[in-house]
Amino acid sequence: MPRYFFDTSALVKDYHVESGTPQVQAILGQAGSEFFISRLAAVEMLSGFAGKVRTGAFTSTDYGKLRRRFFADVRRKMVRPLRVLNAHYQLAGDLIGKHAMSRQFRTLDAIQLAVALHFHRTFPLDHFVCADQRLCDVALLEGLAVIQP
Repeated sequence: MPRYFFDTSALVKDYHVESGTPQVQAILGQAGSEFFISRLAAVEMLSGFAGKVRTGAFTSTDYGKLRRRFFADVRRKMVRPLRVLNAHYQLAGDLIGKHAMSRQFRTLDAIQLAVALHFHRTFPLDHFVCADQRLCDVALLEGLAVIQP
């Protein structure tokens, strides 16, 4: 059973048609696969939806519909949130110390990657799905197989 961890940058493509949407929807449509996100992604998704309202891509009504759809997907376990633990913050700090002095690597990306790596150590992931090139680069350096829609 394939396991995928979705970064918010990729998951949002299932809720808004943009470059990479068909690939994300094809992955999420794979029967028998498991899809994981960090709990941080829930807040990032809402922030992304709000940003689309602010830029005029969505209306506030769209925001409400997408918010309800996202949380319905979580409730029915289409995507399964993983808790963010103290150990993830430590690992994120280690990742920043290892990578951020030579490349742009942001705090929230470090936390997302730390959750994925920690999970991967116990339940190997088949793919880390991410649309952010900088985060993909670090995920590859950390040994994850990356899909960049």
